[in-house]
This record gives sequence, structure tokens and C-alpha cells, in this order.
Amino acid sequence: MTPRQINLLELYEQELLRWNVHTNLTAIREPEQIRTKHFLDSLACLLVMRDSPPTRIVDVGTGAGFPGLPLKIFFPAMQLTLVESVGKKAEFCRHVVRTLGLDGVQVEQERAEALGQMPGHRQQYDWALARAVAVMNVLVEYLLPLVRIGGAALALKGENAPAETHAAEHATRLLGGHLRKLIPITLPGVVEDRYLVVIDKVVATPDGYPRRVGVPSKHPLGAALKN
Repeated sequence: MTPRQINLLELYEQELLRWNVHTNLTAIREPEQIRTKHFLDSLACLLVMRDSPPTRIVDVGTGAGFPGLPLKIFFPAMQLTLVESVGKKAEFCRHVVRTLGLDGVQVEQERAEALGQMPGHRQQYDWALARAVAVMNVLVEYLLPLVRIGGAALALKGENAPAETHAAEHATRLLGGHLRKLIPITLPGVVEDRYLVVIDKVVATPDGYPRRVGVPSKHPLGAALKN
């Protein structure tokens, strides 16, 4: 990374620590933990993106801007949409974008189910990302409708990723996706297993998906098969 990119991450860290005093953005409050569990974890996405820099990314359930904003710092030319339904977190993301002087970043205080039916967002992105948002058979219904054919969804998941991904096979196919691979990642000082789950968008998502706000989490696609 360039000195400017490192400076931007340092400023981002300072603002996160400052806001976290009065606004509960993250349970991770130590600088070293922020650098590992937020910044480095986010930049693990480079393992699958680095060889073909993305043009347009959407980060669903971004919280305090992860993984989208560290990736924007690394790929300054890309267009980034941050999706966050919680107002205080969306406002923090807007504040960071202004403070760091980042161009080409849009913050949407919206639910993924609603965004996925909007013409300006539906099947428009090279990558749709999410970290710690939902189990995989719910998450694919949030992400795949936003991805263009030929693009991909990328989920940053914990130790249950292999089992969740297997359970989401039907939902993935139904929504136009095909599992490319699971990539295990190791973060310094973190003992928990971490994975990148990469799902290619191979055909268009049927018009009825995503379903109405709240329905995917209450009635996951995989669970519907068992009834």
C-alpha cells in the first residue's frame, strides 16, 4: 500500500475510535484488534479481487464500513455502494467518506431486499460483499440479485462456512449463482477459522427475488424445501 493509503486507514481508525465512545459501532475497541479484525480481514478480499480490479462493488450490511471502505482505499477508482439499514452506522459511513475525501462512494440507508428490486442496483455490480450479516441461504438472497451476470458474490464467513455453503446450494442455484470456491484465511493472532465464500453469477436472478423485506430471514429458501 502507498503511504497515502496507510494514512487514510490511520485516519479511519481514529474516527472509528472517536465515534465508538458515544455510538456503538463495533465491539472491537483496541487499535491492534481494529487493524487485524476489521482492516486486514476486509483486505483479505484481495485474494480473489487483486488480479482483476473491480469497477463497481456493493457492500451489504456494511456496519461501520467493512469490508467496503478499506477496499475503496485500496482500489480508489472503483465505485462503491455501502448498504446499511441502521441510521447511526450509515451516518458514520458518510462521515468517514467525507473526512477521508473519498470519491465515488454512495451510502444507502436501506434494506438489501428493497435495494435488490431497484433498477439502479439490481444486477448492476461486479461484486456484492457481506461480512457477518446472515447465514448463507439467507445471504445469497441479499447478494445475488445485486450482481450482474459474470460478476460474483463474496461472503466473509466464520468456521461454519463449509456447512452453511452446502446447505445453501439450492438457494444459490435458484438465484442464478454457482459456487466457485471456499478460501480459508488466517489472520494474525486470531484462532477462529475464517473463509471467503466466492459465488459466481451465471444466470439472471428470477424476478420474484429478493422477496419482501424480512421474508428471507424468516423463511430461508433452503428451509422451505424441508417443509
